[in-house]
Amino acid sequence: MLEAVRNAFRLPDLRQKLLITFGILALYRFAANIPLPGVNREVLASVFNGNNDTGMLLSLLNFFSGGGLSQMGVMALGVYPYITASIIMQLLTPIIPSLEELSKEGEQGRHRINQYTYWLAIPLSILQAITQSTILNRQQFGGGVVLPHWGFTGADLLPSLTIIIGMTAGTMFGVWLGQLLTEQGIGNGTSLIIFSGILANIPAQVRLLSQNVVLLILFLLITVFTIALIVWVQEGQRRIPVQYGKRVRTMRGNRMMMVGGQSTHVPMRVNTAGMIPLIFAQSLLILPSTIASYFVTNPGWVGSIAQVISTWLGPGHGFYWLMYFLFTVAFTYFYTDVMFRQQNLPETLQKQGGFIPGIRPGPRTESYLNGVLSRITLVGALFLGFIAVLPFIAGSIAGVFLGGDASALTNNRSLIISSTGLLIVVGVVLDTMKQIEAQLLMRNYEGFIR
Repeated sequence: MLEAVRNAFRLPDLRQKLLITFGILALYRFAANIPLPGVNREVLASVFNGNNDTGMLLSLLNFFSGGGLSQMGVMALGVYPYITASIIMQLLTPIIPSLEELSKEGEQGRHRINQYTYWLAIPLSILQAITQSTILNRQQFGGGVVLPHWGFTGADLLPSLTIIIGMTAGTMFGVWLGQLLTEQGIGNGTSLIIFSGILANIPAQVRLLSQNVVLLILFLLITVFTIALIVWVQEGQRRIPVQYGKRVRTMRGNRMMMVGGQSTHVPMRVNTAGMIPLIFAQSLLILPSTIASYFVTNPGWVGSIAQVISTWLGPGHGFYWLMYFLFTVAFTYFYTDVMFRQQNLPETLQKQGGFIPGIRPGPRTESYLNGVLSRITLVGALFLGFIAVLPFIAGSIAGVFLGGDASALTNNRSLIISSTGLLIVVGVVLDTMKQIEAQLLMRNYEGFIR
């Protein structure tokens, strides 16, 4: 890996792309530290250092923002609203006929769908800004509130609008930087921005765990094991052999020749869905507890039901992690099926004259591929489910062996990098290195492959 990076810096055009990539990421991290007006920084720090369910919930939202929410700056939402909009558009494309037609129109159709995604990200950013600001301000933390002037009446209206506009503008600026990075740099821009936010939280997490050296060593070992497991599963694939029949081609002078007839394979990945099922599951689980938190203080049966929901579906409860595992497995199957149907692989093979040896083209091929996909997705689904509950497992192990000191430190932030964050980090690194290798091979760089 390091050799590939050194070789890339020796080529002027690749060196320029890498410098642009580092420059854009540095600009994003600088923008993430631009504060919003009217934020009580001392109370904000106490919120994320707390061990209650609200602190855990905000820590999850902080992860989605790449660490921006803990700073409560213009990048408090990160690019998560855009990711949500992208997922929604992916799910709506096979359902809405007009979007499905656009997806089949090539580059122009994809550009139009991307425009719709950008437009959808704006109202989602506004909605998320209101929701997260309300959560931060709904109760007292350390004797005060995070946003003293939050509200939509009287003198609080203008400061509240300023916060909403600032967070929305920060999100769209981050999306623009991500698009610019994709076009001018190396790798997927949005993924790299999230990647940089995750890495930016490592020093603070190491300082927290370094209060107990045994705990730090334990979590270092767990992190190394998790990275190895993620690489092994992410690179795992089932190769389906495909044979292309020979075609007769007429040449000038009434001559004919046979073309084609080569053998190849179709790679079916064990984890086709990536980290999307984790986002689906976590977002769905966060929603009930977030809504219930507004009614906890209500008297009577409404407040009692809200308290039960907030407790059982809070990140500190074991039932939350059980549901997280089950939802992740279910969403892995769902999203993998959606992605496979969009590829329309059986029809594509038939149009190109390809067939799987021993399997008749058409419905038989589709049935065979669905069967293979279902079996390998089981491994991918269980893997993602394990990744989802790994912080709970790690925290429980630390609590058993190290006692109360460990539980005070681990909480919901058990690992140096959360398991979902590790999945993103490893995936981004692998994808970026593959792009660098492809760029080097395209330039026939001698000495790259050794």
